[in-house]
Amino acid sequence: MKKKVTIFILLTIVLAFGGAMYYLYQKNVEDPIVYETESPSTQTIVKKTVATGSILPLEEVLIKPNISGVIEEIFVEGGDFVKAGDLLARIKVVPNLNALNEAKNTIDGAKIALEDQKRNLDRQKSLFDKGVVSKVDLERAQLTFDQAKQAYAAANKRYDIVKTGTTSGYGNSANTQIRATVSGMILEVPVEVGNQVIESNNFNEGTTIAAIADVNKMIFEGKVDESEVGKIKENLPLEITVGAIENKVFDAVLDYIAPKGNAENGAIQFEIKGTLQKHDTTFIRAGLSANASIILGRADSVLAVKEALVQFDGKTKKPYVEIENGNQQFKRKDIELGISDGIYVEVKSGLSKNDKIKVWNIIKPEEFGG
Repeated sequence: MKKKVTIFILLTIVLAFGGAMYYLYQKNVEDPIVYETESPSTQTIVKKTVATGSILPLEEVLIKPNISGVIEEIFVEGGDFVKAGDLLARIKVVPNLNALNEAKNTIDGAKIALEDQKRNLDRQKSLFDKGVVSKVDLERAQLTFDQAKQAYAAANKRYDIVKTGTTSGYGNSANTQIRATVSGMILEVPVEVGNQVIESNNFNEGTTIAAIADVNKMIFEGKVDESEVGKIKENLPLEITVGAIENKVFDAVLDYIAPKGNAENGAIQFEIKGTLQKHDTTFIRAGLSANASIILGRADSVLAVKEALVQFDGKTKKPYVEIENGNQQFKRKDIELGISDGIYVEVKSGLSKNDKIKVWNIIKPEEFGG
């Protein structure tokens, strides 16, 4: 019995030893790692950051009435082109009873004063003919009468304006006629016939009758995060892409960066503006969403390598690559880098186009469970 146990133990030890030797043999005969290589290439590298925003007119003019009333007629609609002075709408005045009553009382008072001065003038003429009063007295009576006559006429005009919004002799200056103050396209008419409108004055900005803008002068207005605002400056070029217009890129120039940021959704955002440089007939509608690529730097047709090929010294943090100098033999070579777009990085010195760079950070399939 003991002899059988001993034999079993010895067999187990032999099998285990044999298995270990076989495993070591298999490890030794595995193929060594073969590193691939890549060569530098000529690239155009653009370093940029992106801002979101919309396309707006450079100048948008809001047309407001200078008298309160009700919209009686509208002569334009969104998309129409108008010139300065063109008629946009007409307002029907709804008179204020207090103002109307005051204007009527003014007429009555002016009429009484006029009649009184007329009697005085007739009296002075009669006395002058008899040689009782001087010519100066007659002329003074005539002047007072003329002033009373003028006041009466002014009171009547004031009454007409309060009641109808206009009066005789004013022509195109009538308050009830709303006209364009600039030339351009009608962007919107936010009122309809029958709507009440309020005049523009020192205490109220008034009701907007129409918005007019020159659609050939458009700007991009957007926002950038505080982490990016330190990288940009005025006069940098922009590339504008509009979501509603496919396969089109519009050039622009960054001409405004807000000096103060505003908190939005827990982050500080800075407003930016860029003037579009339109050279074609593509119509861009005001208010369209757009993205602006702010060009921070550009290097055309330069020697570049993929960023994944670059290594950094653990102590000096200086960049280097490993180039092939024999069959699967590599040596370190320090390089000087320029701008990067996140994929390719410019190589200013240290490499030639014929160098073969070691692809050192190989990812094996089994690392992903493949």
